[in-house]
Amino acid sequence: MKAGADMEIAGKAVCVLVLLTVTEVTRTGGNNSVSATVGGSSVLPCPHRPNINLVTWKISPKVGGPCALGYRADQNKTDRTNCSDSLNWKFRPDHDPALEIRQVGIAHEGNYTCEVAEKEGNFHKTYHLTVLVPPRLTLYCDNYGNPVCEAAAGKPAAHIAWLPEGNSTPKEEGHDDGTVTVLSKFRAPGINVINVGCFVSHPAMNQSKSIACHPSGNNFMLPISIILCFLIVIITAVICYFKLHTDRLCHKMKSPETAPTHSSQDDTVEVEPYTTYVQKENEIYNSVSDLTVGQNLPQGVLPAT
Repeated sequence: MKAGADMEIAGKAVCVLVLLTVTEVTRTGGNNSVSATVGGSSVLPCPHRPNINLVTWKISPKVGGPCALGYRADQNKTDRTNCSDSLNWKFRPDHDPALEIRQVGIAHEGNYTCEVAEKEGNFHKTYHLTVLVPPRLTLYCDNYGNPVCEAAAGKPAAHIAWLPEGNSTPKEEGHDDGTVTVLSKFRAPGINVINVGCFVSHPAMNQSKSIACHPSGNNFMLPISIILCFLIVIITAVICYFKLHTDRLCHKMKSPETAPTHSSQDDTVEVEPYTTYVQKENEIYNSVSDLTVGQNLPQGVLPAT
């Protein structure tokens, strides 16, 4: 009975030892969220053990295919698969298998897992990398004199605040690369001069600017001016159309031109020389006839002079 009890205790001890071994071998690290600013560099630590046999970095970016970096201690050899030059070991992997990302870009965003194999078991740690893009801050006065604050192409979207507080209308516009532009317009009715400050808060930066704007009290004048110009153009076009149409109608109704007539005075002037000639000729003929009859000469014979 005693021997049986000892065997049972030994069996339980073996089971406990196996469970502890399995637990040690499958020891893992939790997921960690890290961030890096675009254009900078980031270092991701990997669990360092004294007797490393194999280290592997497995990288799964959101853009592009996966890649891997590996190190084998027995051959003292490193290799890479589909990884760009921006991904490399920070130090010698047999001393410190940390991964360095140089010139961080949006394409580097994704999951990074370090796996370590040693005599005591396998260990791994996963990071989720988020790339931050600081926005470009612009502050200006619009056509109506209202202050406008713009935080362009930030990732994630920036937060805009005004000092003093007033009516603002923030709008967001997303871009294909994942960045967001935020536009906020400040309104303060009834104020002649607005001195305001725009404060932009973002995980990658905090920035502020101030400006003085002169709001226009006649915001309605621009649309009215446009309408008046439009009406003037229409009225001018209508007047020109009716004027042109009236001129054509009058031209059609006008009587044809008559041939020029000569006055009776002109006819008298033209006929008068002939009449005078005939009268003078008749007078000469009568004088000759009277003289012939008085001298009893035959008709047609002129008297001797």
